[in-house]
Amino acid sequence: MRAARSLLLVALLPLFAACQLLEAPRQSASHAGQTRMQGELTAADGKLLFQPCQDQRRFIVNDSGSTSVLQQAAVLAGDQGKLFADVRGRIVSSAAAGTDSQLDLQQLYRLERSGTSCDDADFKRMTLRATGHGPEWSLQAGGKGLVLEREGQPTLAVPYVEEQVGDGRFNLGTEANGQKVELWVTPSRCVDSSTGSVQHMSAELRINGQVQRGCAYFGGARDD
Repeated sequence: MRAARSLLLVALLPLFAACQLLEAPRQSASHAGQTRMQGELTAADGKLLFQPCQDQRRFIVNDSGSTSVLQQAAVLAGDQGKLFADVRGRIVSSAAAGTDSQLDLQQLYRLERSGTSCDDADFKRMTLRATGHGPEWSLQAGGKGLVLEREGQPTLAVPYVEEQVGDGRFNLGTEANGQKVELWVTPSRCVDSSTGSVQHMSAELRINGQVQRGCAYFGGARDD
C-alpha cells in the first residue's frame, strides 16, 4: 500500500465506527439550503476536509447523508492523498473563531483520482455522463442532444428522448443510422472497473440489443 494511502487510512480509522456503509447513497427529499460543489478531499488530524474548486476555504466534512464518503476516500487515496469529489450538502458556519466551517454532506455524486476535473469545461453544460469498458465507450447528454463515442466506431451525435420508469430510474433513447441506442440508468452506486472511481448511478448501454455496463453521474445542467 502506498504511503499516502496509508496515511489517509490512519487519519480516517477513528471515524469509521460511526459510519454505515450503504449500497447506494441516500436520496435527499429536498435540496433546499443545499449546494452542489466540486473540489478536493484531503485528510488531516483525523478529519476529512473539502476545498471547493477555485476556492481557498476548507470545510470539515460531516457525512450527515450516510454516503460512506470516508470509507470510499480511504480506498481511493492516491500518491498525494488527495481526491476529486462532486458533492451536494449544506455549509454550516463555525461559531468558534479560527476554526473551519462544516459541510453537512448529503449526496456523493462522484469521487475519483483526478487533478484536472475542476477544469472540465463541459461539466456545466451537460446533464449526464456515462462510461464503460470492454470495449471502451462514453456517452454525454445535454440540451443539444447526446454524443456517443465507442472504441473502433465513428462518433454518434443525435437528439434523444428521456423516459422516466419509476424509482429514480430512467432511459435515454434514440434511433439513428439504422441503430437503436438506449442508455438505462439506475440510482445505484457504481465503481468504475478500470479507474476505481465511485459514481452515484449505474448504467447499461444497449445498442441493437447488445448490452454494455458502466457508471454514470449527473452533470451541472441537471439539478437532481
